[in-house]
Amino acid sequence: MTAIPDILVLPLVASLLAAAASGAVGALTLVRRSTYVAGAVSHAVLAGLGLAQYLAVVHGAKGFSPTLGALLAAAAAALYIAFAQSRGAQRADAALGATWVVGMAVGIVFINATPGYQGDLMNFLFGSVLLVSGADLVAMAALDAAIAVALVFFWRGIVSICFDSQLAALRGVDTAFFEVVFSLVTAVAVVVLVKVVGIVLAIALLTLPAMAASHLARRLVPMMAVGAAFAFAAMACGLAASWHADIQPSAPAVLFAAAFAAAASFAKTLRRR
Repeated sequence: MTAIPDILVLPLVASLLAAAASGAVGALTLVRRSTYVAGAVSHAVLAGLGLAQYLAVVHGAKGFSPTLGALLAAAAAALYIAFAQSRGAQRADAALGATWVVGMAVGIVFINATPGYQGDLMNFLFGSVLLVSGADLVAMAALDAAIAVALVFFWRGIVSICFDSQLAALRGVDTAFFEVVFSLVTAVAVVVLVKVVGIVLAIALLTLPAMAASHLARRLVPMMAVGAAFAFAAMACGLAASWHADIQPSAPAVLFAAAFAAAASFAKTLRRR
């Protein structure tokens, strides 16, 4: 049995933590049909990352970490989108586009204004899982714990708006509140995934493993577990590809996730026949 290289131990742990967020929130995102919300939030994260880097380098604000900046930007974007959704489909669509492009533009402005740090843009866009530290793992574990707590306490309300928000409102559920909760949970999951696969590809690992799981599991909780397993397998395969082929791991991870989704769909078709 081949031993795991020491340099890949922390990235594998980070992949496991990211897979937990992907499985839990990805299944809800798929059921809610809010994939583009996650995409807009993930791209808005660049504004927080760029601001954190600018403050740390130019103004010496070391306490304002990139994770904190990403979390604040993601939460602000999620709340704005949730507010726009409550105003109607047209405003929600405009809010998604605005959040997507403005977040990217603000982040690029801050990165360009930071002396000597323009090269970090590629790490932000496509991830830097090979560079994760113990502190990064602690932050990711804390964010995973926050997701778990939110889902446990608000499970019934979140599930009700994911399946049928209008019916939930007719039954007296405070849908506006749970829309905000779900948006914030999505934002936290996106921040966890951005650390592993970057801003551009976070949406892929939030949706593709859930798509694969939806072909194999009929109930929501098993779908979450299967989706997390697919997400970890994809990221582990991406790390293996990066180790053997000397390439960046996030793109292969997404390709493996897509392959798993296609294989699961094919298996479901065969089972039906």
